[in-house]
Amino acid sequence: MRLGLHVDSKAGLLPAVDYAQRLGCTALQIFSSNPRSYRPQALDRAAFGAFAERCAAAGIEPAVIHTSYLINLASDDPKIAAGSLRLLKADLEAAAAGGIAYVNTHLGSYGTRDRGEGFGQVVLALERALAEIPAGVTLVMENSAGAGNLCGGTLEELGAFVRALAHPQLGVCLDTAHSWAAGYAINAKAGVDAFVELADREIGLERVNLFHFNDTQIPLGGHRDRHFHIGEGLIGFEGFRALAAHPELRGKAAILETPGEEADDARNMQTIRLIFEGAGV
Repeated sequence: MRLGLHVDSKAGLLPAVDYAQRLGCTALQIFSSNPRSYRPQALDRAAFGAFAERCAAAGIEPAVIHTSYLINLASDDPKIAAGSLRLLKADLEAAAAGGIAYVNTHLGSYGTRDRGEGFGQVVLALERALAEIPAGVTLVMENSAGAGNLCGGTLEELGAFVRALAHPQLGVCLDTAHSWAAGYAINAKAGVDAFVELADREIGLERVNLFHFNDTQIPLGGHRDRHFHIGEGLIGFEGFRALAAHPELRGKAAILETPGEEADDARNMQTIRLIFEGAGV
């Protein structure tokens, strides 16, 4: 697996690459603009072009854009739905400018509406985004922790989106903390094997482009999105070791979104690398 971090890019795109390289990353994830704003930042093509060159020089591949936290493609509010699609399209354009392979997005929440109706709206929004998706960019849908009426809380629902759209540039990101919170017991080899088998059956592993590696202290099936340091939560060393060793996951990319500052990032990267070394990969 290619391993990396979500990196703060407030100081600029090039310092973000330098930070990731300093911590030994072979992949990275950034926000292209303020993740808590409905107004996308004006695209600086020159800056993203320089970012692509710096990533190539640093051996960092793939790079990922994580979309705004405000995106809700399932919203029954027309302004929110339109704003969400606008943000998603802006990130796809930024990805193309920066040689960025993946745009990772949460899908949102159905709220109080009928799930079937909400599902149809998400499919329509994704269809509109994919109609304009640039070559070389893949849109990946991230699984949720399954709280309330969040979209994508199960592998079955993510697979249903994939089948409904059948687009070659649509994929899936599986977050370990969210998977655990949604009830998938991935803290040991047997649970990881079952999880990967189900993902293959419902989604197709060729569509699982990306992982977010995060530990968590939320109880299994607790439906809360809380990330924790690698090996210090309930997924633990055994769970991540089983993921690292699984032969079907070789060649995938994994991004850590663990909490804390640079010292924590360094510790988490060191821990995950030691886990991979211990797993013989």
